[in-house]
Amino acid sequence: MALAKVLNMKGEKVGQIELADSVFQTEINEHVLHLAVVAQLANKRQGTQSALTRAEVSGGGRKPWRQKDTGRARQGSIRSPQWKGGGVVFAPKPRDYSIRLNKKERRLALKSALTAKYNDYNVFVLDELKFDAPKTKEMAGVIEAIKKATESTFKKALVVIDDNDKNVVLSARNIPTVKTASVGTLNPYDILKYDAFVVTKSAAEKIGEVYA
Repeated sequence: MALAKVLNMKGEKVGQIELADSVFQTEINEHVLHLAVVAQLANKRQGTQSALTRAEVSGGGRKPWRQKDTGRARQGSIRSPQWKGGGVVFAPKPRDYSIRLNKKERRLALKSALTAKYNDYNVFVLDELKFDAPKTKEMAGVIEAIKKATESTFKKALVVIDDNDKNVVLSARNIPTVKTASVGTLNPYDILKYDAFVVTKSAAEKIGEVYA
């Protein structure tokens, strides 16, 4: 049974929550988890790099000098790669780097990442996370309160909220070690990249419903 303490924004324990075993207590599939991370990093690549080959650079329609009796190495074209301004050998061309995973693989990878985070005692549940206005200092205070209450030494935190609360997002935006995400935008790469998985109680319940 996956249990977690519920803290308030001051770091005080206010209860306990039972997380979905089908999400936070599954068998970790390292292979699928690796595929998901590789796919996400590959899909971020634009693939727009391009350079000219010797067939595409201008000039070089004739042999620069005769083949023999000049004392110089034979040359066929000034478009050859060894010439300044010549073409590039195996020049990069625009290409699609994207990798696709099916729905079951994506879901299994996400569950594996969440289970790994829970097994490492890096899942922290808040009863709620709300600000009257965007306040970076208050968000930083919440993170520090969690560290102090749990005696944790994490450096980076992924904060997951139920809905896209503008005040929460703006409060965390200027903290380089904190990233916010909603339940629908969760991905294995971010879960593994950030040391702590900070989630609101409502978001944790929604994760259990959506990804079970």
